[in-house]
Amino acid sequence: MADMSETARVASVLEDPSSQAIALVYANSYLNSAGANAAGAVEELQSFIDDVLAKNGDYRTLLVGGMLNRDDQLALIERTVRGHASESFANFLCVLARHERLDLIEQIAFIAQREQEKRTGHRRVQVTSSRNLDSASLDRVKSRLRDVFKFEPILEPSVDPSLLGGLVVRVENSVYDGSLKSRLGQLAKRVHQRSLHEIQSGRDRFSHPEGD
Repeated sequence: MADMSETARVASVLEDPSSQAIALVYANSYLNSAGANAAGAVEELQSFIDDVLAKNGDYRTLLVGGMLNRDDQLALIERTVRGHASESFANFLCVLARHERLDLIEQIAFIAQREQEKRTGHRRVQVTSSRNLDSASLDRVKSRLRDVFKFEPILEPSVDPSLLGGLVVRVENSVYDGSLKSRLGQLAKRVHQRSLHEIQSGRDRFSHPEGD
């Protein structure tokens, strides 16, 4: 039960717009300080989350769960991180501790990954289809996206049987719906609008007969 509540807490933090803005500032600062080693810095941050925090619940609670005050967090980082990680990473954790932002570390890692991808000409693209796409189909989708958007797409495929056919493509905040379900819905809407127009036209003829 505790694990479920913790997962919900992390998800809510990731979706909070105010925390996103703050995390973006720290993520870019982290990448800028890493310079040419930005990719390695992102990997080290994610490894700390996956291999240390996620696998050591008590340690995570102490470091980022609000159990300790700022000075105790700094002391814990010095004892457990300094000397076992890069100097720049240990310093970054200390910066987060001093500003009481360690609770945003998962969101900072998530945003840092996306920002690093953008800096290297990549974008995440969510591709939803009615069935699982094979590697050849995914390659064709990737090639088409590359031609249209002029960036290297990182596909995140998913399946929604209700789409019937076609694809729904999401690039950041833009959605391109080419699914059969969407096309049928548009057709039904046009038929409905045409029927309403014909009914209204008939009413107008009966309301104003010729010769009046």
